[in-house]
Amino acid sequence: MTVKVYVPVLAAFTSDGMLIPWRIRWEDGAIYTIDKVVDCRPAAALKAGGQGDRYTIQIDGHQSYLFFERNVSLTGVNLGRWFVERRGQG
Repeated sequence: MTVKVYVPVLAAFTSDGMLIPWRIRWEDGAIYTIDKVVDCRPAAALKAGGQGDRYTIQIDGHQSYLFFERNVSLTGVNLGRWFVERRGQG
């Protein structure tokens, strides 16, 4: 079973409007620096469910997916949330 885990992410917008994640804080409080964003594309989170922008990232030589789930509201400051997929218990 795979679950969706919402995580705090430090990210920045480039001058041309691209949203680039820099660091992730995991559930236990550990902070991981993203070494490289390999790819970004609209995609479904096939294991945990959901839709958004799927970032293929590299942390300490390991490749993983980080998703940005956009808020459906077009107004306000809440643009969306970041999540990762992880194996759940059960």
